[in-house]
Amino acid sequence: MNGTGTEDTGRPSTNWSFPRPFGWRTVLVIAIAIMILFRTGADVGIGPALIQSGEGVAAGIGLVEESQVANGFGAILGQMFPPQIADVTEISRIPGFDYGHLPLFAHVETQMVTVQSLDPETMRMTPHSMKREVLVEPYGYVRQVAGKLIETLEIALWGTLLAVLIGAPLAFLGARNLSPHPLLVVLSRGIVSLLRTVPELISALFLVLAYGFGPAAGVLALALHAAGFLGKFYAEDIENADPGPQQALKAIGANRMKLLRYAILPQVLPQYVAYTLYILDRNVRMATVIGLVGAGGIGLELKGRYDLYQYAHVGTILIAIFILVFVLDQLSAWLRRRSM
Repeated sequence: MNGTGTEDTGRPSTNWSFPRPFGWRTVLVIAIAIMILFRTGADVGIGPALIQSGEGVAAGIGLVEESQVANGFGAILGQMFPPQIADVTEISRIPGFDYGHLPLFAHVETQMVTVQSLDPETMRMTPHSMKREVLVEPYGYVRQVAGKLIETLEIALWGTLLAVLIGAPLAFLGARNLSPHPLLVVLSRGIVSLLRTVPELISALFLVLAYGFGPAAGVLALALHAAGFLGKFYAEDIENADPGPQQALKAIGANRMKLLRYAILPQVLPQYVAYTLYILDRNVRMATVIGLVGAGGIGLELKGRYDLYQYAHVGTILIAIFILVFVLDQLSAWLRRRSM
C-alpha cells in the first residue's frame, strides 16, 4: 500500500482508516498537565484571585454592590485622574529666586494654608492659617516628566548598544559552525547563560552600591542581562544559517571572517534587527523598573511620587510611559519592514 490509500496495483484500498487525532499517550500527558496546573494553581492562589477578579468585573457592571478589587482600583484611579500637569513650588524653597525672571508661562500666587504648630502654653498642636507665595508653572510637571522620560530612553539606548557589543562577540565564539575551538563554545555559552540568569533588578541593586545612584548603574544592569539574550539568539541563528554558501566559500579558501561577512550575515541580519529592536523595547520598559532601586530614569520619580501618595503625579508618569512605548513600537515595526 502506498501513502495515498491505494495498493501497488492501482486499485483503491479497503484497509485505509482516518488517523486518530490523539492516542492514550496524549490523553495521559493532558491529564498529568491538568493535575500539575491544579496543584500549582492552589499554591499561588489562582482560584481566589479569579473569584475576586470576577467579583470586580461584576461590581463594575453593576451586578453586585461592592468588591474588594473594584474598591481598590476605584480608589487609586479616582486619585490618578485628572493627571498632574502643573508644578507648584513654594518660593521660600527656591534658592536665589528672582521675581523678574520667571520661567515660561509661570506666575506667582499667594495662597492661604493651614498648618499645625505646638502651642507652648497648652502643649498641644493647634491649627492656624498663614500666607505663602508659590511659583505656579502650568506645564511644569509635564516638562519634568519629559526630562525623566528622555533619561529613561537614553538608559535603554545605551543599554541596548552595550548589549549588542557584548552579545555579538559571545555569539560568534559560541556558534559551533564559526567558533575556532570547542572550548570557546562552552565558555561563551556559559557566560551567556550567566548573564541571562541574573535579572536586571537584582544586578541593578549591586551596581547601585558600586556606582552610586544614577543612570550609569541602570545602563550596565540592562546591558548585561540583554547581552545574555542577544548572545543566545545571535548564536542560534548563525548555527541555523544555510550551510551551502558557507561550503562554497570554504572551498575557495575563505577564512571565518569572510564566512561571517558574505555567507552568514546576509541571512541572519533581518533576524538580528528584529531581536535588537525587541531588546530596545524591553529595555525601555525595564528602565522604568530598575529606577525603583535608584538606577535613574522615570522609575525613580515614579517611586518617589508613589511613596508620597501623590497618585495624580503617578497617573501622569504612567501616561508618559505608555506614549513612549507606543511610539517606539510603531518605530520598531517600521524599521522591521524596511529591513526585510
